[in-house]
Amino acid sequence: MKRTNARMLVEAGVMIALAQVLSYIVIYQLPQGGSVTAGSMVPIMFFAVRWGNIKGILAGAVYGILQFILGPKWSFHIISILFDYIIAFACLGLAGSFRYRGIAGILSGTFVAVLGRFICHVISGAVVFASFAPEGQNPWIYSILYNGGFLLPELIVSMVIIGILYKAGGPAIAGPISDE
Repeated sequence: MKRTNARMLVEAGVMIALAQVLSYIVIYQLPQGGSVTAGSMVPIMFFAVRWGNIKGILAGAVYGILQFILGPKWSFHIISILFDYIIAFACLGLAGSFRYRGIAGILSGTFVAVLGRFICHVISGAVVFASFAPEGQNPWIYSILYNGGFLLPELIVSMVIIGILYKAGGPAIAGPISDE
């Protein structure tokens, strides 16, 4: 049991660090935050697939805090801190939702994880960044379009990478059986 816990903690640390490093490889960045990266969400989602949702959510939340501390700051509003960083990245842990259902389940979990992050960013965008919406445009529509502009490509990049990892590792990618 102790060996499993140590292994899980080490893997979480490595995946969080890898996600942080990949977040610095930016393909493009939007003016008020949000970027398409070289698959920076994949290590957290991979960890969630291996260890389950609860541990994945915790690793994602730690990664979100790290993103806030080390990344560019777009807002210090409490809604932004929670919904653009901590909760949004915690949602990446939802990738483990369908982990024992083969590649379709893993890709479905990836979609659910990114959808959760998208919903968080939309809430923050509509509440905190509403002033950036063009005159006459609903802030919710603006936030959906803005956040979809970087999260849709990021989802595609993540699904391609996860598909390649699954093809290389097969069902073993689901990893150790969790205590959940």
